Amino acid sequence: MELGIKGRVETVVDHSNTAKFAGSGELDVFATPNMIALMEQAAQASVAPYLEEGQGTVGTMISVTHDAATPLGMKVWAESELVELDRRRLVFEVCAFDECGAIGKGRHERFIINNEKFLTKVNAKGEK
Repeated sequence: MELGIKGRVETVVDHSNTAKFAGSGELDVFATPNMIALMEQAAQASVAPYLEEGQGTVGTMISVTHDAATPLGMKVWAESELVELDRRRLVFEVCAFDECGAIGKGRHERFIINNEKFLTKVNAKGEK
């Protein structure tokens, strides 16, 4: 895995990804939680081909601004670029856009994990 790996995912704003539907606002505009999820998806998908069998990544931090609203029916997309790599820690610059320009930006951190070991540890939380 090398610095500079880029990712991109897109969607169209519909009622299921609005602030009103998510409960993060009252309007039928693209929701901030959905913008964040799109950014995470771009980052996760960009490095997935470089992971070993049984590995995945989990998001551990995100710091973003949501700078412009996007209406129903408009295409939105997120782009990521791997800018820091420290063993299992990955840091991405993330940006989101709609058909009129930039709508958000920030940084996102993910960690490489062993999927099975991670799930075993998580599922053990309820057994105590």
